Amino acid sequence: MTSSGGPVLNSAFVAGALARLLRGRGGTDRTFGRAIIDSREARPGDLFVALAGERTDGHDHAAAAVAAGATGCLLGRIVEGTEGASRFYVDDPLLALQTLAAAWRQTLPNLEVLGVTGNTGKTTTKLIAAQLLEAKYAVQVNPLNYNNEISVPLCLLELRPETERAVIEHGMYTTGEIALLTEWTRPRSGIVLNVGPVHLERAGSIETIARAKRELIEALPASGHALLNADDPLVAPMAAHTAATVTTFGTANDAQVRGRDVESSGAKGFAFTLEIDGEQRQLRVPLPGTHLLSNVLASIAAAHVDDVPLDAIAAAVGRLSIPLRLSVSTLGDGVTLLDDTYNANPASMNAALDLLAELPGRHVALLGDMRELGSEEDRAHQLIGERAGAELDLLFTIGDLGQRIGEVAAAGGAEARHIENKTDAASVLAEQLQPGDAFLIKASNALHLETVVAELKTAMSKHTEDSAGERP
Repeated sequence: MTSSGGPVLNSAFVAGALARLLRGRGGTDRTFGRAIIDSREARPGDLFVALAGERTDGHDHAAAAVAAGATGCLLGRIVEGTEGASRFYVDDPLLALQTLAAAWRQTLPNLEVLGVTGNTGKTTTKLIAAQLLEAKYAVQVNPLNYNNEISVPLCLLELRPETERAVIEHGMYTTGEIALLTEWTRPRSGIVLNVGPVHLERAGSIETIARAKRELIEALPASGHALLNADDPLVAPMAAHTAATVTTFGTANDAQVRGRDVESSGAKGFAFTLEIDGEQRQLRVPLPGTHLLSNVLASIAAAHVDDVPLDAIAAAVGRLSIPLRLSVSTLGDGVTLLDDTYNANPASMNAALDLLAELPGRHVALLGDMRELGSEEDRAHQLIGERAGAELDLLFTIGDLGQRIGEVAAAGGAEARHIENKTDAASVLAEQLQPGDAFLIKASNALHLETVVAELKTAMSKHTEDSAGERP
């Protein structure tokens, strides 16, 4: 919460930071460890911020947060049951949260922020970069995908005065949003991973998305570092739009931090040759999927320009351990399951298919809708259908857009079957999967295919038990 002689996040600081936004106060002075917006996460020392959401109003849960230990509340109105907390009354709790976060960041002049943006891989890169930076610095990173106008302020208010480096995601739906986030985070370095047709429905065009992502490096100081993906044709030209020193990463021959000679070990990870500053290193990454090479190279670049010794970087890469959205496990009968049901867009869909192709056995997948692709929707599903038809041994699809994937695959001669009812999916798959298969399940989060995964695990376990009982 504080270090010797450093700032303290307490009632006096909150009141001073909010200044004219503050309508009134109540309760005694307290000290806070962080800010939260979900009363179910409340613990002693929290500052609860009552936001009005689409489904619920945080004011209805403020008393529960205090009962769970929250010592402060940022409120738009008086709420019974919060009398034991230090209370701050404002017209707009979200604006107050953002103002408070920006003020707290201002008190940490010795902290340097590494910003990460891109359409896919932000959270993974953030976690990898944090582990590499930890070889030299005191680092803070939130493990969740905190990247918007609500969660970034929450992330900032977690930072401690003794922290030397923070890695923070910067997300967007359209232009202006990342620029706003950088006003609060004040990054010194920034990674742009990729630009793709994610949120195209809202942004309007791929060019708009590129401009929005560019806002991160436009905000960097001349003393900072812009880390750009040399393999992405929409990212590489951003070098002309920053005052910071540019370092490129990727597999391209001219990448300053380059990866080549990639060798996959399937679910066990992959190895590659790193070329950097005229040196070559053989590195092994204990994370599944060669599609993660870009994330690893971006993180190496960030650590390298921040003066982390190359030996320390190499050692940290070799012991990487981070939670991935795509999880690999084994079902009954020895089926390897690639569970990537968190979300889907063309880049992540192709990455998941890349990993599936690296695994032994028959390749089977259940693929569903990729949402929010706007004018690219039909083309994106067509391309995935063409690839799935060419590479998979058996394809199942689900959802209205997923059906398009199956139609294209079937037109190319592939074996494809559409599942109309999600409740039938687990039983259909359990009947078709064979020992030794590698099976991928992926779609946008709106389809909630995690329920299919849970049902499939139960069905496959029962299938294995039944098969064992039939043996003489």
